[in-house]
Amino acid sequence: MSYQSINPFDGKTLKTFDTISDKQLDTKLAAAATCFKTWKYKTYKERAVIVAKAAALMHAHVDDFAKLATLEMGKRIDEARGEVKFSGNILEYYAKSAETFLAPENLHPTRGEAHMESSPIGVVFCIEPWNFPFYQLARVAGPHLMAGNTLVVKHSSNVPQCAIAFEKLWIDAGAPAGLYTNLLISHEQSDRVIEDPRVRGVALTGSVEAGRNVAARAGKVLKPSSMELGGADAFIVLDDADLEKAIPWAVWGRMYNQGQTCCASKRFIVQESIADTFLEKFQAALALQKPGDPMNEKTTKGPMSQEVALVDLLKQIDVAVAHGAKVLMGGKRIDRPGSFMETTILTDVKPDNPAFRAEFFGPVALFFRVKDEDAAVALANDSDFGLGGSVFTKDVARGKRVASRVDTGMMFINNIDWSDAELPFGGVKNSGYGRELGDMGIQEFVNKKLVRTAVLDAPA
Repeated sequence: MSYQSINPFDGKTLKTFDTISDKQLDTKLAAAATCFKTWKYKTYKERAVIVAKAAALMHAHVDDFAKLATLEMGKRIDEARGEVKFSGNILEYYAKSAETFLAPENLHPTRGEAHMESSPIGVVFCIEPWNFPFYQLARVAGPHLMAGNTLVVKHSSNVPQCAIAFEKLWIDAGAPAGLYTNLLISHEQSDRVIEDPRVRGVALTGSVEAGRNVAARAGKVLKPSSMELGGADAFIVLDDADLEKAIPWAVWGRMYNQGQTCCASKRFIVQESIADTFLEKFQAALALQKPGDPMNEKTTKGPMSQEVALVDLLKQIDVAVAHGAKVLMGGKRIDRPGSFMETTILTDVKPDNPAFRAEFFGPVALFFRVKDEDAAVALANDSDFGLGGSVFTKDVARGKRVASRVDTGMMFINNIDWSDAELPFGGVKNSGYGRELGDMGIQEFVNKKLVRTAVLDAPA
């Protein structure tokens, strides 16, 4: 296996990296384990010096990091800059907040006194995807390094330059050897890392299939894990929605990052009284996007991340159509160099269609008409996924009622502002378990220890 950096804008191979040997892997795991022995005893203030420095370096070199993301996975340059800035914000957030989040918590037993204290568990193995090549890394590095753990990370094979740049970031920030380690390893080597006794926890962001495999392997050796998997988020539009607000969010929610986002809006569920109007405006807005060089700030539509991602998406559309779905717009690749996909809307997707339960990881929107609020909630919940979702209505109380009824890890009312460093991120059902970001994200890989003090006589 090799790690290939291929520009999806023109298909040209930029760089190729070989996987490391088993001996090199063992050396890196040993360094991470050795680093933990001292890092766990560092104060939060001492850890924050390095984490805050890494944040400052990201903010100081936004363009350098952003251009790598655009070159390797086709993210439009303005989106890439936003990702880099947000990644720096996450590191900065945990440098400032970790001590508060992990402070001892006093309990109130009937006799004596007690408290809960938090301590790091050791080396954490993180397996991360390509769609946000820096944000995915920052949201594990910030909390878990500040908690006192050390990290070994397998990034996706198509963004090796981003992975290497993020590791160098920590070296430049003054991190000790073994604190943060990028691993250019095969899937077989990855399995061995999970089972290695020096590794004490596993975090994965990826597909449902990858989640099942990694979670099973981690569970077999009794290691805690967090899984952030796929999604088929509902975008619910009720009959009193302000379409002037909803349409721009619909476009952004489906097309941001060329639709290659786990919590993107993928199923558009609209009450029938406004369905025709919504669909007409939605289609017109999507049609305004024009493909071009993602390095050009004026480009409104970039390529997909990889040729294989485009080919797989086209196959999904063919299967959907073969089972009765109709293509309202798009449905094909764009006739130009690079991995460009037409923006697509599918309608008439029935429950017996494989598309009904699938995740379309790209610029494909599924459109559904429903009679009323209850039908909208029922359809939103008729999914194997449960990551996020949104509801649009002028009645905020109504929006909150619907939000509470939808079975997901996150719901947004009149917006789809998915991620703030302060807000926990994660899902239920096939979308995984555990949370990242916020005060919950730092709790995933710490030992919550009860300490009780009391002068008591032993039972007779």
